[in-house]
Amino acid sequence: MNKLYKYGSYILSTALIVIFSLSANCQDKQGPMVASKSDSLSLKLVITEVISTHPTVKGAEEALRNADARIGLARTGYYPVVDAGASFSNIGPVMKFTIPSMGTFQLYPENNYSATINYRQLIYDFGRTRTNIEIENESKIISEKSLDQVRQKMALATINNFYTLAFLQHAIKIMDEQLVTLQAHLKYIEMLKSTGSATDYQVLSTKVKISTAESQKSDLVAALVIQQSYLCSLTGKNDQTPVVKEELDIPALMTSNDSLLNFAYRNRSEMAINHEKSVLAGLRYQLTKTLDKPVVNFFATGGAKNGYLPELAQLKLNYAVGVGISVPIFDGMKTKYNLQQVESSINSLNFENEGTRRTITSEVREAEEYVTSAKQKELQFRLQLEQAQEAYSLAETSFRSGIITNLELLDANTTVSQSMLMLLKARIDYAASIYRLKAALGERLY
Repeated sequence: MNKLYKYGSYILSTALIVIFSLSANCQDKQGPMVASKSDSLSLKLVITEVISTHPTVKGAEEALRNADARIGLARTGYYPVVDAGASFSNIGPVMKFTIPSMGTFQLYPENNYSATINYRQLIYDFGRTRTNIEIENESKIISEKSLDQVRQKMALATINNFYTLAFLQHAIKIMDEQLVTLQAHLKYIEMLKSTGSATDYQVLSTKVKISTAESQKSDLVAALVIQQSYLCSLTGKNDQTPVVKEELDIPALMTSNDSLLNFAYRNRSEMAINHEKSVLAGLRYQLTKTLDKPVVNFFATGGAKNGYLPELAQLKLNYAVGVGISVPIFDGMKTKYNLQQVESSINSLNFENEGTRRTITSEVREAEEYVTSAKQKELQFRLQLEQAQEAYSLAETSFRSGIITNLELLDANTTVSQSMLMLLKARIDYAASIYRLKAALGERLY
């Protein structure tokens, strides 16, 4: 394989590596980039828009409102229950008895009317209602932590897409510059051929280089359109073809490995959620223990009905006030097995928490290595670009002197373009890896 295809395939493969390493799950929509540089979007603006409008985040926010409703429902255990009732009944036969010399007496009327207002109030349930409220409050805290987790994931997805777009935009500019150089060389070599100073091979080889570069640019443009479509799906603005700024100057995190891990353990939402789940499991254990305890209630009923002697048809006011107690005697072993189930859940949460710690440790160390590697590559490719530019300058001098052919000069130019692309990739990787490390540490990206 000659140098042309070697360099060309290297540039294209580099572009594709960045595309697929930074972003998956892209969608095919939208047209080519048309916005001007003045219309370019900042990373902070894009993240803010995604966090405020994306359906996934909205769904997590709705879960908080649902949690508030459950807390209110749990608090209703402290409130009285008041209802009203009315009834009419016709009964027969009606019991009657006769006393000699006194007459016949009817014990109750055929038509019976009754209207009542009933009041019931919990007096004591051994903390069952209180624990229910605490459980729902704890569930809301978990929902809040889950919302933070969703926002963090959406922010990280946006960052990956943002830097993919930044790379593709700049890579296309590099390809455009290379095409301008190739077109200028083609005109120059065609002029030389017309005077007999160049061969058909040189002309055809230059045209092949142009065709290869145009093909690579087409792939980059197609990838850019896909990424723009993905960003539009994140922001919900499908009528735009966004252009993003190249925000590559991200400060490094100056901390040791141990302090990074401790910071991650304190700040990762997964650890916070596991802790709240453990608290919630403990509350459920307490609640389960109260299920076989008595419940004491106060009740009061007042109203009017007929059927009182001696005027059976006359409506009279009546009332009933009292205290009731419900004492479970045997629940078929339900409480026992419920307690065993909750204890098992607590043990599972302990194992889950340890697994989360190990995962966080791995993610932090991996993210650190990505940062270190990207920084080293940036320094390496910066030096390589300087050397490639110097070599190209020397190649131009040699070409003017007739020492090398235009194809060798174009190879030197391709090396410069390749070095620029690799330096851009390294800078993009470094910026993205910084955000990846921040995410691994639990630092908010939004």
